[in-house]
Amino acid sequence: MTRKLEFGRKAPVSGKTKSMVVFLHGYGADGADLLGLADPLGAHLPDTVFVAPNAPDRCTGNPFGYQWFSIPRFDGSSQAEAEAGMVASAADLDAFLDARMAEEGVSADAVALVGFSQGTMMALHVAPRRATPLAGVVGFSGRLIAPERLAADITTRPPMLLIHGDRDEVVPPQSLPEAADALTKAGVEVFTHVSRGTAHGIAQDGLGMALGFLTKVFAPKG
Repeated sequence: MTRKLEFGRKAPVSGKTKSMVVFLHGYGADGADLLGLADPLGAHLPDTVFVAPNAPDRCTGNPFGYQWFSIPRFDGSSQAEAEAGMVASAADLDAFLDARMAEEGVSADAVALVGFSQGTMMALHVAPRRATPLAGVVGFSGRLIAPERLAADITTRPPMLLIHGDRDEVVPPQSLPEAADALTKAGVEVFTHVSRGTAHGIAQDGLGMALGFLTKVFAPKG
């Protein structure tokens, strides 16, 4: 049985929902950590509703935040516990996406995932394994979990934008080309951007790239 995720929501500026962005926060944070990005993005995406769920578990390393799965080097958990947590959270996230699409009245091709760090890991894992392709994925400062499994598991190929700071000391910058290579080999259209002088965070240039990508994937088809 999947767990119901608590979430925050910001309505479309226009009052009419035609697309949806789902923010996926990092380890030890919560949905509110990214929901503030709805303000600068929403001004240019007036028909987009923004939602930001909390991960299902309280964070072992930070009881004030949440985690999608444990991280052994941070919290002393085992690799088996981390993998089991990721699988469970992936099912929870899938169920959340289905429920929110039904509630907001949008189809999968009008939904984009925007993740940061561990949230990016979830986005890159879940999106290619869904039955119906999403509009796209933006991943900040993350990595692709188990790239060796992707070719066998992939079912859909939404376009993806990967962004990483070249001074990231939490998730190595090399994670970007590694993820891009595996995704490209699996047939995914991947765009990349390196934010110069940026550590583990979202810089203004990266946010601008994300906006351009979302504008493109949400553009009317045909």
